[in-house]
Amino acid sequence: MTAKVFVTRKIPDAGLELLAREVGGFDMNKEDRTLGKSELIDLVRGREAVLCLLNDAVDADVIAAADNCRVIANYAVGYDNIDVAAATGRGIAVTNTPGVLTDATADLAWALLMSAARSIVPGDRFTRSGGFSGWAPMLFLGADVAGRTLGIVGAGRIGTAVAMRSAGFGMRVLYTSRSVNEKMEVKLGARRVDLDTLLRESDFVSLHVPLTPQTRHLLGRREFGLMKKTAVLVNTSRGPVIKEAALVEALRAGELFAAGLDVYEDEPSLCPGLAELDNAVLMPHVGSGTVATRSKMAEMAAANIVAVLKGRKPANCVNPAVL
Repeated sequence: MTAKVFVTRKIPDAGLELLAREVGGFDMNKEDRTLGKSELIDLVRGREAVLCLLNDAVDADVIAAADNCRVIANYAVGYDNIDVAAATGRGIAVTNTPGVLTDATADLAWALLMSAARSIVPGDRFTRSGGFSGWAPMLFLGADVAGRTLGIVGAGRIGTAVAMRSAGFGMRVLYTSRSVNEKMEVKLGARRVDLDTLLRESDFVSLHVPLTPQTRHLLGRREFGLMKKTAVLVNTSRGPVIKEAALVEALRAGELFAAGLDVYEDEPSLCPGLAELDNAVLMPHVGSGTVATRSKMAEMAAANIVAVLKGRKPANCVNPAVL
């Protein structure tokens, strides 16, 4: 018998146990891989709910196949992997997991920032390989962090959390946002500026915007040309916000000091040349990757499904008009 709920990949037990307890079970892709489109189409047929991941392309074809579906619960805060308009047109609620991953992602942004600024990865590799023969005055000279300027592109939950962590380093903070961020301005003396000004003046630039048609390739060759040659770029938002080939060129030519990336334009593939750069710190999209955070995300996604199937309003619906 086909279960009401389909889970596209194994998630932490907290979410699976909630589904089993509240909706009487689920079917799940038990292989540790992303399903292909045809597989996904076959497996969503007849389901009342689908719990998907950010790398599942839930497009109009998949949504049309989910002919009995009432809710698509994304196990992520971003939902650019789902055709929300198509779901809305069929009366399907789309939910996400905001808030819970803010601190984990902000922590990783700072880990990338510090690692890139101080050449932690090549330094580690150098030491492990036996290259360290003693202290040397010119060995792995990095960029100072304390007292420098931090630019936050997108001052939502995660951007704000990253900015707040700068207080301990006595940093000047600039930010771009559609609206004034009073918390950052009052507590940090942050200043809202346009993107070009932020890029010209910042020593560290951290990206925290959703992927939309307006933010796709927000940073490319022109924008990298505005930045300081000593600047460090960090991206924990979405890969296509950066034109990756232009970033590779800028890093290779020394037009930027370094970059720390958790996301990629054509994920999981890397732009040719990126992996060979010592001034790029590369992580495998693990911004929310702590035990507690991923478990809570699983619970939230499952709870959103339970709410819809029981006729209640889910806590995190991105298209509330369907309710």
